[in-house]
Amino acid sequence: MAQFEKEIVQAVLIADNNVWNFKPLSDEGSTALLPLVNVRMLDYALIALNRSGVEEVFVYASLYLQNIRDHIKAGIATYASWSFKMTVHVIGGEGCRCFGDAMRDLDAKALIRGNFILLGADTVTNADLRPVLEQHKRQAKFDKGTAATLVFKECSNNVRTGNELLIAVDRRNDRLHYHQRLRMHQKEPRYQIPLDVFLGNSCVALHHNLLDPQIAIGSPSMLSLFSDNFDFQTRDDFVRGLLINEELLDSRIYVALLPAAQYAHKVNNWPAYQLVSRDIINRWAYPLVPDMGVYKLQQQYVFHKDNIYKSPGAHVSKVALQQNVVIQAGSRVDSGSVINDSVIGANCRIGKNCRLSNVFLMADVTVKDNCRLEHSVVGAGATINEDCDVSAGCVLGANSVLPAQTKLSKTLVTSTPNTQRSEEDALAMELESIGPNAYIVSDLTTGDPEDSDGEDFLPQQPLSIPKMGDLLAPLDEISYCTDLSDDDEDASRAVTPLPDDTNIFLGEVIDSLTRGFREKSNPDFLILEINSSRYAYNMSLKEVNFNVVKAVFGMQSILDPVNNNVLVAINAAFKQLGPVVSNYIKSEDAMLDCLKALEDVYEENPLVREKISQIVHYLYDKDFVSEDAIQAWFEQLDEEEHAHLRQSLAKLVAWLNQSSEEEDDDDDDEEEED
Repeated sequence: MAQFEKEIVQAVLIADNNVWNFKPLSDEGSTALLPLVNVRMLDYALIALNRSGVEEVFVYASLYLQNIRDHIKAGIATYASWSFKMTVHVIGGEGCRCFGDAMRDLDAKALIRGNFILLGADTVTNADLRPVLEQHKRQAKFDKGTAATLVFKECSNNVRTGNELLIAVDRRNDRLHYHQRLRMHQKEPRYQIPLDVFLGNSCVALHHNLLDPQIAIGSPSMLSLFSDNFDFQTRDDFVRGLLINEELLDSRIYVALLPAAQYAHKVNNWPAYQLVSRDIINRWAYPLVPDMGVYKLQQQYVFHKDNIYKSPGAHVSKVALQQNVVIQAGSRVDSGSVINDSVIGANCRIGKNCRLSNVFLMADVTVKDNCRLEHSVVGAGATINEDCDVSAGCVLGANSVLPAQTKLSKTLVTSTPNTQRSEEDALAMELESIGPNAYIVSDLTTGDPEDSDGEDFLPQQPLSIPKMGDLLAPLDEISYCTDLSDDDEDASRAVTPLPDDTNIFLGEVIDSLTRGFREKSNPDFLILEINSSRYAYNMSLKEVNFNVVKAVFGMQSILDPVNNNVLVAINAAFKQLGPVVSNYIKSEDAMLDCLKALEDVYEENPLVREKISQIVHYLYDKDFVSEDAIQAWFEQLDEEEHAHLRQSLAKLVAWLNQSSEEEDDDDDDEEEED
């Protein structure tokens, strides 16, 4: 009779994602419990699974495991909407450091008994996943090598959050043949897809407007594939590995697209947090909207026109709320204040004559008189004193206190003077103070604890986390076609594209170095990656030297440094990636290639242009380039075309010449004495 038993629908929910991107709030609690429009992100994911008929859920967490257990117990005790007809187990392990480790641990525990739904705790969706699950089961009957079905959603907005991708799919059976995640900060000028994708398949469809909400249907073999391949650290590693080694692993991936009427998005950073909050307030995720009692099955807000959700327990005049505002019970707004496109948590106090736009306040926040806040997040219990100006990109941690008349932009603030430098290391470092309970979070919280070099020419690099901003601002598009006059040589040079292979090689090196810098990868592994790309695109050694240096300066942390401090960003980059650069920049010719790459960067990056002399001095001071290489490069610069660059370098070159002459004089004196 066992064959007639009903198969239990199981799901795996991965918590504690994107810890880096949500600092400093992720240092104070689980990202899965971060409020999104006054509802915990974990609750949105559990509601989505409950609506899809899931009967048993395993919430996997490694950080703040007890906090998540307490939240689940509290939800069951208060009859949360997801607690009906669904059993929730919280599991985890301290040794888990990535998605791949979680999947391997699940395989070892043998808790999954069949096909399962895989979801992130930071995914918000109103989709019914039962049809996708049935589609996956049907596909698995025809193809025993079906490992997973990835769920994607068409998107039409012009905002990049890091979840957008390009895929190539077989139109006959929805089998995935190519997968590429798109850049976050600018649109790609072109895409490079392997020719084999088209030669080996007669009917291929390309989708370049897809969003990856990190939803998947997994087969039982999916977990064993992670156990057999320890280099699968992320979901993208899993997809890439199976596409490259389909025949070897005898496993395939299929694709399902959600209907247009269903909403799905992953909240993986602050821009995505702002975007999804806006979508929920504008009712695109219905019925996951504030006035539907999403969590407690009771109405907490009254829905007014212009998308204003006001709790009956909030004390605020209608004039103060302009549009797209959620304000929870116990909060109070004094006269003269104006709020739009914002979410106000429980028991917040906003003083007189304040202006709040695209601001997200957690519970118990106090904003005193005459403050202006925009595109910012304020943690629970924080206080912002009088006459403060908090502009785009700021995140204030829980219980932080901002002194009166403070002006901040693109800054992360925490309430404690000490903070952990990394998840693996419990050492703490002092942070820069702007008040008794306000400290700027810098890269010292994630730097190498054994790096004690205190005599660097440049200071450390603060965190470069995607910041909130204007969602209506278009991406920086690269234009290769424009009307130019014949005598406009500078403009012509700026829009001339690199050769295809060189452009692709440069992009891959930038991606490798950016990932290696963030994850603090072994430099030897990065060198192997660069060499693999070099042979794949048949790059000469001279081209590799040039593009490796250009790639370092092309990383986002240097293109858009915190507080526009490019010197700080360069120092942090070379501290981590210096061994990679040194591997290629060894000879005098290679040093000239390095400086010529810097010449290109000088033309493209205005922040580098302002500090070019200090940057070259830094490279000289750290032995990346020699005195002879700098002088040879300076002599090669055209006096008319590079007049400004020569002027900027003149003092440095004069100093090098003077030092060289003094050394020669010392050598002559020693010879005479002998």
